Amino acid sequence: MARLRITQTGSVITQSPRHRGTMRALGLTRIGRSVEHEESPVLTGMLQKVSHLVKVEKAR
Repeated sequence: MARLRITQTGSVITQSPRHRGTMRALGLTRIGRSVEHEESPVLTGMLQKVSHLVKVEKAR
């Protein structure tokens, strides 16, 4: 499976507790921070939920 680089682009301050929890579960805590994860159905669902707060690209 492919690896994805996920970068936080928006603030979670005004977001719902569910969105804040999803961002924490992804490992994102600050704007501009990036993490890499293996692509999976669970990850895809999480990214759809917070798509307005993150930028997703394929990792090299």
